[in-house]
Amino acid sequence: MRFELFIAARYLRARRRQAVVGFITVISIIGVAAGVASLIVALAITNGMRRDLQERLVGSTAHVMLMRAAGDGIHNWRPLMDELAQTPHVQAVAPGLFGQVLISRGSHSGGALIKGIVPADELKVGDLLQSITQGSAAELTPTQESNQAGNEAPPIVIGNELALTLGAIVGDTLLVTSPQGELTPLGLLPRYQRFRVVGIFASGFYQYDSSYAFMRLADSQRLFSEPDLISVMSFRIDDLYRAQQVGHALEQAAGPGFQATNWMEQNRELFRALKLEQVVTFIVLALIVVVAALNILIALTMMVMEKTRDIAVMMSFGVSADQVRRIFLFQGLLISSLGTVLGLVLGFAASLAGSHYRFIQLDASVYSIDHLPFAPRLIDALIVAAVSLSMSLLATLYPSSSAARILPAEALRYE
Repeated sequence: MRFELFIAARYLRARRRQAVVGFITVISIIGVAAGVASLIVALAITNGMRRDLQERLVGSTAHVMLMRAAGDGIHNWRPLMDELAQTPHVQAVAPGLFGQVLISRGSHSGGALIKGIVPADELKVGDLLQSITQGSAAELTPTQESNQAGNEAPPIVIGNELALTLGAIVGDTLLVTSPQGELTPLGLLPRYQRFRVVGIFASGFYQYDSSYAFMRLADSQRLFSEPDLISVMSFRIDDLYRAQQVGHALEQAAGPGFQATNWMEQNRELFRALKLEQVVTFIVLALIVVVAALNILIALTMMVMEKTRDIAVMMSFGVSADQVRRIFLFQGLLISSLGTVLGLVLGFAASLAGSHYRFIQLDASVYSIDHLPFAPRLIDALIVAAVSLSMSLLATLYPSSSAARILPAEALRYE
């Protein structure tokens, strides 16, 4: 052990007449530990919320969607879909036809975004149909019996919030009205058709649960008077972070007039807000570490005043001013290191315990999750440790410089 570090460690052992200094030192270590642990737990919570939200969003929507830039729909889509399915990184592709409609049941009504789908393909690119809590999506799959029953209302699956708005349950009949009507001598009359509710899904996202509905592709084409036309192709890829590159590749493969969008572009504002929340949380909780660094400054300043005679004696024996400065720098770093290590251990222990035991419960109807998620990361620990040690190092500069400026003759004049 080098000389400066040895003396710094000896000075941390409080003697009887240094009880106040020792007490402040302990408070400083506890303060650093509390600040570091709070930062680790807070960052673990924000990372957990971001992770869960991203998983739900990515599961509810396709990774990449391809459509016509002019919005006129995609004709002759079957051979094009088979061709695009061979694009590198593409795992699955599904056709879809979107359209705004008015859904009503008796005196209750609400706007909805209808998506006509092929269920077998849709299940490969999104998980909304897997979140059905009432009924089943099995009836969306065309069968010989359903084709023969032409007078029966075709099936539809709606979100649970939309079902509450309409007061609908599984088995009820809904009237779906499309603004794309027929031109008659009396003017433009909207098209409408009755559908039977066969399933209600609950994704946990209000925007989907309150306005989304699924029906068979053929039924939506008849409703919108768009025979053999789709509005979008949805893709699932093997690496969701390559969505932008895969989207460009799909645009080039599809030819001019096509435009691709991805899950990151659709939810950019949401993830920016989460990132800003994480930064603000870090800054606010970092103030705890700042307060602990001020305690270190006070403790070292009192230590320098207490050890003025010892410093003068050491300097009279040939210890240089730089060595004296390093003694108190090491002392501050020892306090900070002890607090940082203790805080990291406590923070990770609390985060891992919260992730495993889920002891912080939430109202699923409000937050869409039933527990507070924790996701501690090593990179966050490194950043927090670096910030803690840096602040503590800044706090040691003044007392260490003051110790180095002590003049032995002046300090020992009255000894």
